[in-house]
Amino acid sequence: MTDKIRLLGLSFYGYHGVSSSEQETGRMYEVDCTVDIDLTNACQSDNLNDTINYEAIYNLIKESVENKKYSLLEKLAGEIAQKILDKFEVNQVTLRIRKMNPPIAGHIRCVEIEISRQK
Repeated sequence: MTDKIRLLGLSFYGYHGVSSSEQETGRMYEVDCTVDIDLTNACQSDNLNDTINYEAIYNLIKESVENKKYSLLEKLAGEIAQKILDKFEVNQVTLRIRKMNPPIAGHIRCVEIEISRQK
């Protein structure tokens, strides 16, 4: 049995991109994170120790988006996914990362990538 915990619509300002102007001026980023975890014990115990502290996942993602610079969203997503797998007892993590208002000529709200990694 696999249960899921989702953190949706996390918003951060970060400095990621291939161009130097993106890394200087930055952009808004949105992140959705889904972790697959067995929540059977938490359902019975009502104890935080039997699940994952959502705030800890949020803070890990925030640190990666706001305090580091990557050229590619793919690299950012891969780093976050690996940190979550290393730090928490989860079976799988799926991340969606959106770069809002990317520097593309034309009308585009965002570019989104999605990756899934498992132990």
